[in-house]
Amino acid sequence: MGRYGLRIFHNMVPRKFPCKAVIYDSSRLDDPYWQNPAITAKFEDFTGWKNNRNGAIAERVGDVRFINFKTADNLLAGIEYSLADEYPGDGMAQINGALIIGKTINTDALLDKKSPHGIIAPRTESFMIKNVKFYDFDFNDASGLGTCSHCFHGAATDSGARTITLENLEYNNTPRRIRYQYPWKAIFRDLDGSTS
Repeated sequence: MGRYGLRIFHNMVPRKFPCKAVIYDSSRLDDPYWQNPAITAKFEDFTGWKNNRNGAIAERVGDVRFINFKTADNLLAGIEYSLADEYPGDGMAQINGALIIGKTINTDALLDKKSPHGIIAPRTESFMIKNVKFYDFDFNDASGLGTCSHCFHGAATDSGARTITLENLEYNNTPRRIRYQYPWKAIFRDLDGSTS
């Protein structure tokens, strides 16, 4: 494939009234966007294999969920989310159910020189990763999880750490569970101890 198997670019922020403005109401802490609430967009049962960058990537999204994805042999990451903070609250933007393979026996020689991530988390809050199995990230500096999407150098990001919520993750032949990128800090909130 080319660079991406699936790419959501630039924005996907689904709302009940897509052509109306999003108004923030600070008096409604339970749902400050109640006048134009978020709706869920689900992408399900996708397979991304041997892409020159990512199996799947979402750039700037609201409540966008990748469900039951399968990725293998991708040069940068199986799945990457860049920005997922359009609506606050854990569990809106999320990956729920995935099988992510770093390197299969049917790989290309180019992957042998790379160090991919299974999932690269966004550089924003409000993101959840759950029910994911990582396989065969046991080469070079490959890892199951990566931090701070598009943070390849210091000028690319601020200095803040973001919280990513994790639940029910499984690592098989994946000795490096997390590899940090700039700014070399992030918070992984492990709800069940499956990562820690």
